[in-house]
Amino acid sequence: MNRKTASRISGAVGAVFFLMQAIRPETANPPTRPGNALKDRYEVPAAVEGVFNRACADCHSNRTRWPWYSRVAPASWLLASHVKDGRRHMNLDDFAEDISLKDICREMRLGTMPMKSYLFLHPDARVAGSEIQSVCAWAQNAQEK
Repeated sequence: MNRKTASRISGAVGAVFFLMQAIRPETANPPTRPGNALKDRYEVPAAVEGVFNRACADCHSNRTRWPWYSRVAPASWLLASHVKDGRRHMNLDDFAEDISLKDICREMRLGTMPMKSYLFLHPDARVAGSEIQSVCAWAQNAQEK
């Protein structure tokens, strides 16, 4: 490949990347209605709430922290999709009554939550075995009440 062809390809790739930035997904955090949060419906111990805030809230609440790369396509599209999907499945700030607390425990025990892709960029969100046990014990107790 000669220099001229390489330059044209680089220019085209740059132009496509630039144009991709014009397609912006919604990244606003919706308002939270008082009384609808998980902690309003159940008594959540501080340790369990800490796990939820550290490992779950970015995708499963209305308090998402949008990092700098959430403003750069195509990462912005992927993040917005993950958050939308996460909120749809479970939202700590708009907690649906039909969600089983035991499902939270199961997902954490299986290692499907938090997602591996999230942990790659947020290693502080890793959940230790003892934390999973605390969440599961709380879920079992709270579900029975």
